[in-house]
Amino acid sequence: MAAQAIWASKRPAVNHSASFDIGDAMSANIALESSELRGSGLPNIVGKSAALRRVLGMVRIVAPTSATVLINGETGTGKELIAEAIHKCSERSQGPFVKVNCAAIPAGLLESELFGHERGAYTGAVARSVGRFERANRGTLFLDEIGDLPLELQPKILRVIQERQFERLGGAATIHADVRVICATHRNLGEMVDNREFRADLFYRLSVFPVELPPLRERPEDIRLLVQHFAMDYAGRMRRPITSIAEEFIAACSGHSWPGNVRELQNFIERSVILATGAVLNGPLPEFRRGPKSSAPVTLEDAERSQILQILQQTQGVVGGPNGAAARLGVKRTTLMSMMTRLGINFGRTAVSPARTDASGPISEDPTSRIPPLSGISQEDATSSLPQSHVGRVCTLVEAEREHISEVVEMTNGVIAGKGGAAEVLGVPPSTLRNRMRKLDISVRSLATCERDGIAHGSGLIPLEA
Repeated sequence: MAAQAIWASKRPAVNHSASFDIGDAMSANIALESSELRGSGLPNIVGKSAALRRVLGMVRIVAPTSATVLINGETGTGKELIAEAIHKCSERSQGPFVKVNCAAIPAGLLESELFGHERGAYTGAVARSVGRFERANRGTLFLDEIGDLPLELQPKILRVIQERQFERLGGAATIHADVRVICATHRNLGEMVDNREFRADLFYRLSVFPVELPPLRERPEDIRLLVQHFAMDYAGRMRRPITSIAEEFIAACSGHSWPGNVRELQNFIERSVILATGAVLNGPLPEFRRGPKSSAPVTLEDAERSQILQILQQTQGVVGGPNGAAARLGVKRTTLMSMMTRLGINFGRTAVSPARTDASGPISEDPTSRIPPLSGISQEDATSSLPQSHVGRVCTLVEAEREHISEVVEMTNGVIAGKGGAAEVLGVPPSTLRNRMRKLDISVRSLATCERDGIAHGSGLIPLEA
């Protein structure tokens, strides 16, 4: 911070009425203040919002203990920084801080990576290997994307957390490890437990002290400070003579939803600094004027729920019949009702509208099921989670799913697994996403890209690799 302040003070004065002075480093770098957290080598966490301070307060409380911590938050919210802050503020700060991304390592290699292996344990194991748990002895092991941990490995993780002992792959000797475990995920582990995708006993063991990180859109007051911090950082690295930031640029950044959160903002500022030609940073504002495709990362479940709500609004609650929501969505009426129950769409009791041929004739049941008015759900709410290409259109659930996956795959440049990949954005395991893409005949090059390039769907596409 001191170096940044000195670096900024050597710049010429600027017109403060038209821009935000980048030299005001002390106000921007509201890092881990001594009144909240204490320790050396702490990660640089920028912000002063109440939401962030609540998180830092929880870090201060849990850091001195040995409790297992589960950090929840959207992609790009800084889960790894919070985990590192907990480690640095703990009694284990002098020990190692070992990081493992459970989604980035193939399932077949993850056990060996975590627990190590003996020579000859499997083909290619020509020497003994020390695992991450053993490396993190008397320190902290950070398991990122714990929601992608294979089911067959979860009992072994549970055992080492509870009993602090394990065996290397192919070995018989029991190894004792004094390790504190911090986990992070963007997925809802509680729902995964209900769907039998995550062990309940491991979930309860991990969630001793849960910490929920707010997305950037819920702390907009921090955006100005983050923009200044990243602008100073990248301008210094690239030796760019940037002395101020245009207020229009900051206002545009503050009004953006940032579905990728701090990571997306950081990448945007880096690109803006690269493109800067003068002393005032103004950035590629047309990107904001076009507006984001959605206000937040849209998972497959969110997109499915929004598509059903939109069609129900159009049919005024009618589910069955030739013009009902089920027919428009391309599914059976009973299937749609089951999906609505699963997605938490409250439709109450279905009413059957009677139709009488005359005053004394029998009553014939109308096969059209009608849902009572969806109170509290406006058209805006029904379409808020849908990509812009879906709004105002009538398409089946399969078509909506195909287009949504294609847009996300294009947005991630074809990256499926890992941080920022399509699977993380959509909230599903990479293997599930690949299976859905094969079933829906989606290639790595998305439909939106084909439409932009004038290529017909199904021609000239690179097939999805297994």
